[in-house]
Amino acid sequence: MTNATYGKLTAGLIGAWFIVSFTTSALHGFNGNPSRPPLAVGLAVVIPIALFLLWFAISKEFRLFVLGLNPRTLTLIHTWRMVGFTFLVLATYGILPSFFALPAGWGDIAIGATAPFAALMLANPSRRGLFVLWQALGILDLLLAVGLGTAARLIEPQGITTNAMSVLPMSLIPTFAVPLLLILHIICIAQARQWPVQSYSGIRGQIPSPVTR
Repeated sequence: MTNATYGKLTAGLIGAWFIVSFTTSALHGFNGNPSRPPLAVGLAVVIPIALFLLWFAISKEFRLFVLGLNPRTLTLIHTWRMVGFTFLVLATYGILPSFFALPAGWGDIAIGATAPFAALMLANPSRRGLFVLWQALGILDLLLAVGLGTAARLIEPQGITTNAMSVLPMSLIPTFAVPLLLILHIICIAQARQWPVQSYSGIRGQIPSPVTR
């Protein structure tokens, strides 16, 4: 398949993924027993990432397509994580537990606020180490939020639940946004590992793909 074909296929799969996530949420498919960890939400996070990694590993054409994407564009997408302030608001009103909402919210705000800097200043071979570090911190933020959200009932059995994360519109964050953003971080790190080990200055525009086509 050509890059254009892969682009259309990927866009279609992401669109279908969003529809499935939205529909399942609307039908209360992610609602579980409040006294137990949200297994359905956890699976919604893990399965898309596992499928991506499998496809990336077994298909050379797909791997070339992914590694040829613009890392600056992929990094700029994380700017929308500034909406993490929503977690802070929900914690203030007692809708989400503070031990989950505060680190998740402030972590997202920090990543979202620095995404333009990472995209424009770090996404080049001469700053590969810092670029990978920023991507790793973005992954850590997401994993911390997922971990705290999943273990909420174990951490505070009688406290405020994270049920708000299993219903619309908040359910779209763990079931769609989080795994998608994790995949983008993984792609950027994979791309950075392919960059030539040498310094460049004054790089402008899109970084050429390091993979020989």
